[in-house]
Amino acid sequence: MARILTRPEIGAVAAAIAIFIFFFAIAPPFRTFPSFATVLYASSTIGIVAVGVALLMIGGEFDLSAGVSVVTCALTAALITYQLSLNVWAGVLISLLVALAIGFVNGYLVIRTGIPSFLITLSTFFMLRGVNLGVTKAVTGTVASDNISELDGFGLAHAIFASDINLGFMTVKITVLWWLLFVAIGTWVLLRTRVGNWIFASGGNAASARAVGVPVAKVKIGLFMAVAVLGWFLGMHLLFNFSSVQSGLGIGNEFIYIIAAVVGGTLLTGGYGSVIGAAVGAFIFGMTTQGIVFAGFDPNWFYTFLGAMLLLAVLVNLYVKNYALTRK
Repeated sequence: MARILTRPEIGAVAAAIAIFIFFFAIAPPFRTFPSFATVLYASSTIGIVAVGVALLMIGGEFDLSAGVSVVTCALTAALITYQLSLNVWAGVLISLLVALAIGFVNGYLVIRTGIPSFLITLSTFFMLRGVNLGVTKAVTGTVASDNISELDGFGLAHAIFASDINLGFMTVKITVLWWLLFVAIGTWVLLRTRVGNWIFASGGNAASARAVGVPVAKVKIGLFMAVAVLGWFLGMHLLFNFSSVQSGLGIGNEFIYIIAAVVGGTLLTGGYGSVIGAAVGAFIFGMTTQGIVFAGFDPNWFYTFLGAMLLLAVLVNLYVKNYALTRK
């Protein structure tokens, strides 16, 4: 029991159980499999990027450009393929390169300049936001990309990034399965590999980590690039799920990803956290957004709940960390 209580995600798991029971009891629609599939889908669209954000925060850094970079990748793929009449897979690959470039630049500037990642990625956020709106308006004359559903390769891309999977008892979006896979990979990397040890060390004390041979610069740049790649994946889902992308999407989602990680037990100071916890935090977000609707509550109260949940999560996480230190 003592070992369980020292796990970073234990507070989030307890909160998730309580929230599930609450909505299950008061909202009859919440009890159906189709509604639960909707909850899982909402959770996956947050949880996919939250995996990378949690790893980055454990490594001691932030990425405030994660939300808009998702849309940047989707717009890149859509605009290039439509305007040049290319196979959509050309846009997919080009947008992946763009995502890697965004992540590398963020990480390189943080390491090279020593400026806090909060400020570097906040600058990236504003630049990408302007690029998304300006380029889309200049190319299409509107604030949305053109419909690419008739282009070659769309069917296969839709099957990989946005199809529905029939599980027999319910149908879920394929993003749910991808989300679970990314969580499994992230957890394995963090807890079972040398890179995972480097991530904890880099976030806990970068100077000490360098002194014992940890390649802190490479680790942090790699984490920024991982966040960007997961954002690219979500961007591809949005594009192939809706066939078009609004250039103003994604603003504010970066805070949702961070909240999911923090609710899941990741400390803002770095060096401590859990990918599974971030997944649970995303699941809490999905349950709350959909549960409020199913229960017939005024959705305007959602952000009040979100703020209270964040504050409570920070207090619980601090208590759990202090408890873990005393157990050592």
